[in-house]
Amino acid sequence: MEATAPATPRVLRNLIGGEWVDAAGAELLDVTNPATGESLARVPLSGAADVERAVAAARAALPGWRATSVIKRAHHLFRLRALMDAHADELAQMVTREMGKTLPDARAEVARGIEMVEAATALPQTMQGQILEGIATNVDAETIRQPVGVCAAITPFNFPAMVPMWFLPFAIGCGNTFVLKPSEQDPLTMELVMGLIKEAGIPDGVVNLVLGGKDVVNGILDSPGIDAVSFVGSASVAKYIYERASANGKRVQALGGAKNSMVVMPDAVIDQTASNIIASGFGAAGQRCMAGSVIVAVGDAWSKLKPELVTRTEALKVGDGADPATDVGPVISPAACDRILGCIEDALAAGATLAVDGRSPAGVPDGGAYVGPTILEGVDPKSDAAQEEIFGPVLSVVEVETLDDAIAFVNGSRYGNGTSIFTENGAAARRYRVDVEVGMVGINVGVAAPVAFFPFSGWKDSFLGDLHAHGRDGVEFFTKKKTVTSRWFSEGEVGKFFVE
Repeated sequence: MEATAPATPRVLRNLIGGEWVDAAGAELLDVTNPATGESLARVPLSGAADVERAVAAARAALPGWRATSVIKRAHHLFRLRALMDAHADELAQMVTREMGKTLPDARAEVARGIEMVEAATALPQTMQGQILEGIATNVDAETIRQPVGVCAAITPFNFPAMVPMWFLPFAIGCGNTFVLKPSEQDPLTMELVMGLIKEAGIPDGVVNLVLGGKDVVNGILDSPGIDAVSFVGSASVAKYIYERASANGKRVQALGGAKNSMVVMPDAVIDQTASNIIASGFGAAGQRCMAGSVIVAVGDAWSKLKPELVTRTEALKVGDGADPATDVGPVISPAACDRILGCIEDALAAGATLAVDGRSPAGVPDGGAYVGPTILEGVDPKSDAAQEEIFGPVLSVVEVETLDDAIAFVNGSRYGNGTSIFTENGAAARRYRVDVEVGMVGINVGVAAPVAFFPFSGWKDSFLGDLHAHGRDGVEFFTKKKTVTSRWFSEGEVGKFFVE
């Protein structure tokens, strides 16, 4: 019997104006399962012409969608939320297949994405303006919110289901139309979501999907038809996005990288602290901008924490995220694996030592991109291992004498995304939350990422712009204010201040 030839992976298509269409003469890139190396599909690297087709569709859909009542727009979001909830397990399995994180982690990600849509359904309340009548005799003033126009988002590989939802539901709920460019490394999750958007009855052209890499990014930044750009990714790319898009007159929010510290005080509850550190540092194989990647141990805290943390870390199973026994899945690609291993070698060369060595995890599937949980101790506070983002399952331990020293270390970083302190001392916790120069703070919470109705509020090189993602900031970003001052001469007397 002849062997059956393997099926050729399908080529993905863009969604423009409600139709799935081929990219124009695009180069193709494999989308692979990082756990096995299996090719899942081929993604087109679309170009500026594809972006302009999507922008034209979004611009054409804008008048009708803006004229749709905010209540009806919210009804569409209610339907989308219900559909995403009904398909949550399918979405989570796709996240695991194309991104690699464990199924429990993927399910949590999908749940947070659904939470974003749910928060956006409140736009009939959160989009309200304000009014003050009688600012002078028979003169009233009101501020109203109106859509910005056509908005675009450029989103990263590490949260293919959640991060697009930081922007998409808030943007369209406010009456804008939308162009999304997900990461070319894992676009299949958003392909599924686009199908649910169509099923929810959101009109054609309101949401458009353009697949690709840097050419799509530059097409978005340069397109005169796009009014606002949202981005999540590395700090260097965030700076590029912010400068190029703002130079072209666009409203921009650019969320960059991080090097998040977890301060452990001598009075920390050790078992709970260890659990939170493991979840923060090794969840999603450390590939998240809110991962705690530096343990800042105060006084004798490291000697208390180390035995528990090392034992638990060494017990973690590395493998395919689809395996229920797996605790830590693969990183996104072989290239990422090589880069992370290089960072570990650099740290060792700079004087650090290995409390846990994850460089060659045992029992992992062939063909996958695996780095096991790794703990570096004796890390120089000024070294790259303490200061620069590794974006992998690597924890660096820095020891300091006092809380003042810990605050000085954290504030000395160029990043300011998230941080946590583990202590039972309320005064120390309050001191930390007041003095630390970081936008999101956890107290005995390993991942201080805010829920949907609070803003994701990074500082310093972790964020460029002035309006953050989701929460009230999301409404502010996706609307522009208009102030109307009115009077009616038939009312008789008018305020003298407004007499020309």
